[in-house]
Amino acid sequence: MENVVVLIVGAGPAGLATAACLTQLSIPYIIVEREDCSASLWRNRAYDRLKLHLAKEFCELPHMSYPADAPTYIPKSLFVKYVDDYIECFNIKPKYLTSVESSTYDGEKKVWSIVAHDMAECKRINFTTKFLVVASGENSAENIPVIPGLQNFPGETIHSSRYKSGKSFSGKSVLVIGSGNSGMEIAYDLATHGVNTSIVVRSPIHVMTKELIRLGMTLAHHLPLNLVDKFLVMGAKFMFGDLSRHGITMPNMGPMMLKSKTSRSAVIDVGTVGLIKRGVIQVQGSISEIMGNIVKFQSGDEISFEAIVFATGCKSMANMWLKNGESMLNDNGLPTKEYPNHWKGENRLYCAGLARRGLASIAADAKNIANDIESVISSMSS
Repeated sequence: MENVVVLIVGAGPAGLATAACLTQLSIPYIIVEREDCSASLWRNRAYDRLKLHLAKEFCELPHMSYPADAPTYIPKSLFVKYVDDYIECFNIKPKYLTSVESSTYDGEKKVWSIVAHDMAECKRINFTTKFLVVASGENSAENIPVIPGLQNFPGETIHSSRYKSGKSFSGKSVLVIGSGNSGMEIAYDLATHGVNTSIVVRSPIHVMTKELIRLGMTLAHHLPLNLVDKFLVMGAKFMFGDLSRHGITMPNMGPMMLKSKTSRSAVIDVGTVGLIKRGVIQVQGSISEIMGNIVKFQSGDEISFEAIVFATGCKSMANMWLKNGESMLNDNGLPTKEYPNHWKGENRLYCAGLARRGLASIAADAKNIANDIESVISSMSS
C-alpha cells in the first residue's frame, strides 16, 4: 500500500502540467501512466506531418515557454522535445507501464483507494490518496462508427491514430471518414502522395486559415464572441468563397461560439480546400452501407475503395476504472459541468485535459487544480 497526497492518472500534457504546478507549490504527488512513455498520443499515435493547429502562445504548458526561436506553429517532433524538456525541468518521474484498474472513494476515511497493475513486474499496486486527478486523456480509445457491411470490407481499414503517411497508399483509392482537422489533413496528405482520395463530410463545418483562428483567439479577449465570429466568417468567405457547391456547408453558429458551446473546433485548412476545388479530392456525403469493396452513399453514388481511414475521433476511457466519479464525469467519461467549471468534482476529485479544448485549456486546468489542492491542504492544517 502506497499512501500519497495526490495521485495523477496519466502522463500526457495534462498530467505533466498538473505535476509541474504541484511542484511549484511543493505539494507531493505520484503520477502513473499505462504506456511506456509520456505523451504517447504525440509520440506514437500522431501522423508524421502533424503540427499544432493553434499558435504556440495558446499551447504552452504552465511555467515554461517554447524556445525563443521556435516556429509559430509547432511541429510534432519539436512538441515532443518540449515535453521531454518540461519533464526534466520539473523533475517529473512518472511510473510508466502502470495501469489503473479501479478507484473508489472511502467516505469514512475520506480517501480514494486505487488498484493499479504494474505491467513491467506483473504485480498489483494499491494506492490511497487524498486527492485524485484524472488526466488520462479524452483520446484514450479509438472510436469506429457502426456501418452496415464494414466487417466484410476486404481492403485495409485504419484509424487516424495509427495513420502515419500516405506513402504506403500511393496509387490506391482511399476513403477518409470524418471531416475534422485530422480527417481533412489526412485527406490532403493522401492526395499529395498520389492517392485517389475521397472524404466523407456529413455535417456543416467551419473552414478557417490558421491566421484567422489566431486572430479570433486574440480578439476573443477583447470583444464579444458573436462579433469576433462575424469577422471570422467574413474572412473565411473571402479566402475560400462559397464551399457549398463542393459539398461543404457552414454551421449557423459562428466558429468561436460553436467551440464555446459544443467544443466542436473549426477545421484549419492546410491546403485541402484547394485540392477539393480542383477535383483532386472528392467530397462525399453520408454512407448508407458497404458491400464488399463498394461503398454506397446516401446520394446514390457507389464507389470502389481499397482502403478506409477512420478520422472519427477517440473517446475517454476514464469511466472504465473510475467509480464514484458521477459528480464530475458523464457516461462518456467527459465532464458533466460546462467549461470553465468542469475541472472539479466532489470528494477532492479533479480532471485535467478533458474539456475537449486541447492544449489551450490544459494550463488553466492544471493551475486551477493545484491551487485548489493547496487551498484545501491549508484549510485542513489550520
